[in-house]
Amino acid sequence: MVLHTTPYSSACLHFLDGLSWSLVFPCYWFLDRLLASCVATSLEKRQRSQEPCSFLTLCVLISAPLYLLLLLASLPFALLGFIIWAPLQAARQPYLYTYCRLAEQGQAGGGVGEWRPQGRSFCFCSANVCLLPDSLARFNNLSDTHRRAREVGKRIHNGASRPQIKIYIDSPTNTSISAASFSSLATGFRRTSSLDQRPDQTHTTNGPADTEAEPATECPIHPSGATDCPVHPSASDQGSTECPVHPDGQGGAETGSMTASRESLTRYHGSDGGIGISSNNTLSHVPRTSIFKRPGRKRRHGDETFDHEISAFFPANLDFLALQEVFDHGATTRLRRQLHRYFPYILSDVGRYGWKGCCSRFKFLNSGLMLASRYPILDARYECYPNGRGEDALAAKGALFAKVHVGTSHQEQRVVGYVTCTHLHAIEGDASVRCEQLDLLLQWGAEFRQSSSVPPEGEKVLEDLVAFDVILGDLNFDNCSSEDKLEQQHALFTQYKDPCRLGPGEDKPWALGTLLDPSGLYDEDVSSPESLQNSQKGRKIPLKGNGRRIDYILYSDEGLQQDWKLEIEEFSFVTQLAGLTDHLSVAARLAVSTGEEEP
Repeated sequence: MVLHTTPYSSACLHFLDGLSWSLVFPCYWFLDRLLASCVATSLEKRQRSQEPCSFLTLCVLISAPLYLLLLLASLPFALLGFIIWAPLQAARQPYLYTYCRLAEQGQAGGGVGEWRPQGRSFCFCSANVCLLPDSLARFNNLSDTHRRAREVGKRIHNGASRPQIKIYIDSPTNTSISAASFSSLATGFRRTSSLDQRPDQTHTTNGPADTEAEPATECPIHPSGATDCPVHPSASDQGSTECPVHPDGQGGAETGSMTASRESLTRYHGSDGGIGISSNNTLSHVPRTSIFKRPGRKRRHGDETFDHEISAFFPANLDFLALQEVFDHGATTRLRRQLHRYFPYILSDVGRYGWKGCCSRFKFLNSGLMLASRYPILDARYECYPNGRGEDALAAKGALFAKVHVGTSHQEQRVVGYVTCTHLHAIEGDASVRCEQLDLLLQWGAEFRQSSSVPPEGEKVLEDLVAFDVILGDLNFDNCSSEDKLEQQHALFTQYKDPCRLGPGEDKPWALGTLLDPSGLYDEDVSSPESLQNSQKGRKIPLKGNGRRIDYILYSDEGLQQDWKLEIEEFSFVTQLAGLTDHLSVAARLAVSTGEEEP
């Protein structure tokens, strides 16, 4: 399977698309700014109420009529551009695959290597980032989409590139790994299994390097030759007050409350050689080789066989990231540039525009899906849900399927995994629409796995070994609301496991809602990752619909290699995107065991 590395197969079509968009864009931008000036966020309303005659209010009164005049003047050019642009969409590729060699060379894990007999663990994360055009994002009480896109990428990179080291307490009454436990006396520490020997880095040939990607100058986990390492500062930087979360110096008015506080990452230097404990459950200044996994210890919370936590940071050594609502084109470019500092392989600009590929309804927005991976992507497919209704039908919502190469066995068999990213119909009361989409999701997933496992004609290759099959995304229904009973009983939950679910209509006691109340996004107690984390622990967070958990990570152990097992190691609700989106992120680490012993 050849992945699509350009939007069009022809340079001529690519030129016409750029020409048409240059004619359409001024009208689009003026319309977006006009609507944005008429819809204020709660933060802007608060600022205007404090200073009724402020410069901001004056700018709105002057700019709105000006935007209207410029919009009318640009309409003829936009009409001409639309006439050229619309037919071109029939030839547009359903996604764009980009590969950045610098990201692969700069990280300490990921890539393809020999598959270890005892297996390996993989970390998955799903996040709805609400990167709509600015005027539409304001209806969710969010603004400045392009700035938010850059900040989302930076926070994901900073969280995922931390060393993955956790503390445990040898106490029968306190087994929490939350940030609140740092003041306790730790009698030992362990390294989670995905930091056990990672595969070596190799080069994949699918796609050129993304020309937008910035050099990965920040140290993901102190590779040789890296600079600006937040974990191992150079001797000349020992006295620096630079924020360890944002080593590139970004800050001030641009990041504001959206930057994780420096206090949350302040290192505690003990008397034992400078070992530091930070409030995100990591140890700093500790060589990897000095950390060992303690044998025979089970990590439990009550009756659970895995850890769960509310974290102010994305999981360290994140392997796969699925994003939803990355609709705005400029935001997609900025977010992809930031993510390529950590993820070598990205599928973006997923979906269709115009009439082709979905139904008779014209698609003004693509699917909004994005998938980032530390492992090479072998095959990918996008499918559009054909039954969207209302305003949801204006976007090409669907499912993105990917097959990734995670290792090679001793018998030279590829070890692969399947990752699905999706976003279902959002309108409340349309349970039947979502159930139809879930039916299609299962059908398309089975067809993709079957077609991608068929070797090319004339080639004799060994059968792939399947390590995992995971679904991530915003399903737009929860497991507790009475209005969602139809979806809760869908066959999806017989084929895939939900770590937060006890059964239809009942979640586990520690499960949290992931849909936030947009009206409270700028409240002081939830506007930063740490305050949002603390609010969730006390269940004071402004949750919409009494805490609806609509963001999912599902996994299936069906179709795996014989005697292989897929088990969850830990599950996290992540607050690091506080102030940037109206959703909590969810993350899970899955362990693949083969039943074999290390030789």
